[in-house]
Amino acid sequence: MAASLASIPLSRNGLSLQFSPTKRHCFTVPHSPMRVCCSASRVGHELKENLSQLKQLKNVACGILAVWAVTAASPVIAAGQRLPPLSTDPSRCERAFVGNTIGQANGVYDKAIDLRFCDYTNEKSNLKGKSLAAALMSEAKFDGADMSEVVMSKAYAAGASFKGTDFSNAVLDRVNFEKANLQGALFKNTVLSGSTFNEAQLDGAVFEDTIIGYIDLQKLCRNTSINEEARAILGCR
Repeated sequence: MAASLASIPLSRNGLSLQFSPTKRHCFTVPHSPMRVCCSASRVGHELKENLSQLKQLKNVACGILAVWAVTAASPVIAAGQRLPPLSTDPSRCERAFVGNTIGQANGVYDKAIDLRFCDYTNEKSNLKGKSLAAALMSEAKFDGADMSEVVMSKAYAAGASFKGTDFSNAVLDRVNFEKANLQGALFKNTVLSGSTFNEAQLDGAVFEDTIIGYIDLQKLCRNTSINEEARAILGCR
């Protein structure tokens, strides 16, 4: 038992620790004032033969707790996704009216478009046909906007509001619409391949001639907010 616990590697979310029950380990948790220390008695180069199993397990648990503390203190790392800080550009919301000049379907851009918390309610002319590939759109409002023919490949729109938005002939592939409000949105001849709608509000949304893969369609159909008419048009079973 003592030999197997002499050096124990622990890892989680990219963090690795080499934990030894005969040494003291202290480190500061990233992005947190928390400091974790684990220690055990040193007895020369060998563990005492009569070291109890309880003490060894205590040391191992301390190492595991240290890894957990780093994960808990840094939820962004734990979620595996890191968003950049909100842009300080005073004209960042107006960038939607220009869009990206390169990339489009591949989600490549010359400069990141940060539209988070911007309000485009009832915008009828300045968004149509724009390229918003890989745009950050969470918590933004596009209610009643005309976003027909837009390219939003790989956009992050979690928590955004698109109530009554016109997405006719738009390319919305690989968009994250998690928890977005899409009530009454119009998806006519719209590309939806690879997009996710987890916990999105889709009641009243209109789907007509949408382009979506079979697997993506099955995932979309799991959203219980889609009404019966829309489910029939989509071919949900």
